[in-house]
Amino acid sequence: MIDREGMTPLYLQVADLIAARISSGELAPNRPVPSEHELAAAFGVARGTARKALGVLKDRGLVVAVNGRGTFVRERP
Repeated sequence: MIDREGMTPLYLQVADLIAARISSGELAPNRPVPSEHELAAAFGVARGTARKALGVLKDRGLVVAVNGRGTFVRERP
C-alpha cells in the first residue's frame, strides 16, 4: 500500500511495489508492465509519478521500454 504521509516519495513506493510483483513472478519476464495511465489509476497517483516509478525500474534494470509497444519486464540473467 502507498503511505502518503511517510517520508518515502510516492514514485519510489510505486516502484518498490512493482518490483515486488516482478520478484514474485506476478509480472513475468517478457510480459508488459501496466501503462502509466493504468499504474496511476491503480495506485491513486499522478501520471507523472507513475512515469518516474517506471524510470526507477528502468534504472534498476528490471524493465525495458520498447518504442511503440510499451514497457516490459526484463529477462533475469
